[in-house]
Amino acid sequence: MSLDAVLAKIDTDLPDATERLKELLRIPSISTDPAYAQHCQTAADWLVADLARLGVPAQKRETPGHPMVVGHINEDSDGPHLLFYGHYDVQPVDPLDLWDNDPFDPQVEDTAKGPVIRGRGSADDKGQLMTFLEACRAWIHVHGALPCRITFFFEGEEESGSPSLVPFMKDNADELRADIALICDTGLFESKTPAIVTMLRGLLGEEFTIQGPDIDLHSGMYGGISINPIRVMGKVIAGLHDDEGRITVPHFYDGVAELSDEMEAQWQGLAFDHAHFLGEVGLSHPAGEQDRTPLEMIWSRPTCEVNGIWGGYTGDGFKTVLPAQAHAKISFRLVGDQDPDAIRTNFRAYVQSMLPEDCTVDFKGHSSGAASATETTDPMFEKARQALSTEWGVPAAYVGCGGSIPIAGHFQNILDTTPMLIGFGKDDDALHSPNEKYDMESFHKGIRSWARILDALT
Repeated sequence: MSLDAVLAKIDTDLPDATERLKELLRIPSISTDPAYAQHCQTAADWLVADLARLGVPAQKRETPGHPMVVGHINEDSDGPHLLFYGHYDVQPVDPLDLWDNDPFDPQVEDTAKGPVIRGRGSADDKGQLMTFLEACRAWIHVHGALPCRITFFFEGEEESGSPSLVPFMKDNADELRADIALICDTGLFESKTPAIVTMLRGLLGEEFTIQGPDIDLHSGMYGGISINPIRVMGKVIAGLHDDEGRITVPHFYDGVAELSDEMEAQWQGLAFDHAHFLGEVGLSHPAGEQDRTPLEMIWSRPTCEVNGIWGGYTGDGFKTVLPAQAHAKISFRLVGDQDPDAIRTNFRAYVQSMLPEDCTVDFKGHSSGAASATETTDPMFEKARQALSTEWGVPAAYVGCGGSIPIAGHFQNILDTTPMLIGFGKDDDALHSPNEKYDMESFHKGIRSWARILDALT
């Protein structure tokens, strides 16, 4: 039978596929809140059962946190070994009063841009995960079996830092290692162009507290003669960038490579409308390194951003206090071969160098991870790109991603497996926000895309 029969099955089965997605969305699998631990177990059980309905032997594998789901099929196949990764956990729903409906009572709604399915996890990542399972379901219905060896690998802690992921991958490396790891947790470029993400920025988090006087002081009695930690903090933060938007931490740009001519030309061909991109959030001017294009700023250049700053009295009314402490949280998005550990050391030395007498600093390090990049020389990449282009009717692109998806690097570094990131989210899906939605076109064409990709890769 042909691919056309699989695509026809997907089309006719879309209502049933939508109902299955609703079943999964109704499970409030919030991984970061211990009150929802049993719901995470329920979501894992649901996926094990759904894989069983496909004829895939699967297990719920316990970890110190929430369980993994692992299934294998066609283990004796001579073709390529594909691994598909997704996560079944979701973000908290607060603030609940900003949702139009119950976040765990998913509904298909008509909007000005077409029908969407709305609910927590609809786009991140349950809807994306189900596009692959539904493609496999249609393929099996038509052909009786999947076309190659496939490992299904679903995580339950992605939205809470994946504390169990690396140990699990190391302990089960031989079982999980594959030729290509398919990751469906990204989106379309500008909500219309199918894309394969080949560059992901890394992430480094730092929190620090500047201590001045022993206690908060009366600003009339001590103002002027005493050091104010917030003033010191302001100087530290203001000095992190120069007037051209470059980051001033010593040796920060070590390991940052220039774009290849081929990649630069492809990105220019995307005709990115940065004015529209910024205008959607009430901005107008690119504020990064002024000698870089807007796409470089968000895909291939590193950043340093202040995520929070506080100190003194911030309640209602007014309190004329000279605070004893000032606090800030800083994150760095990393690219290329930048070393997170070296940047942490150099950032701390920079802060220390900015302190006047009578001030000390305490640091608290948060998560860190290097950037990852994928070469597209494996013929499977071009086959997948062509399959996406055929389904969506526009040339698919190799793109970067400003965010961080650590699992991609783990596949490379732990399993020696090449990640291929393909997703169908749209820019207005409200990931992590109230009224999260997944476009029904994305869901439908995403299923069809995976069927085409399975056909192309095998």
